[in-house]
Amino acid sequence: MKRIFLLNFILFSLFSCSTDNDLVDFYGEPLPIESVIIPQTFQFGEVFQIEVSYFRPTDCHVFNNFIVNSDNENESTVILLNTVYSNPDCETFEANSNLVQATFNYQVNTSNTHVFKFWQGKNDNGSDLYLIVEVPVEQ
Repeated sequence: MKRIFLLNFILFSLFSCSTDNDLVDFYGEPLPIESVIIPQTFQFGEVFQIEVSYFRPTDCHVFNNFIVNSDNENESTVILLNTVYSNPDCETFEANSNLVQATFNYQVNTSNTHVFKFWQGKNDNGSDLYLIVEVPVEQ
């Protein structure tokens, strides 16, 4: 009886799946950071909110997350990642017209000056451009 039930369950599972493709088509895209609001100094052991501004090119671009790579304990590269939904009805905004903000929290775990490299896109040669901000730590 258990074998018949298991066989029926497996067959039902295989044949009850829809073959329609209802999946949403999307991909991730890094967007250049235009400006940053960051404290002038940090206090060791505390958490600080960092706000970045960027231009959203279409209404199909939605903030996803920050990629924060620590090159060492006091240097971090920050990239803003958007999810882009593939939709032919997306509204494209005029260049530099739809400035939006996003924030992340940063825990200060070392007492040395922190260096942030905020990704601002690529130059004509394809090299990465960064807004570099140094923030000293007070104890």
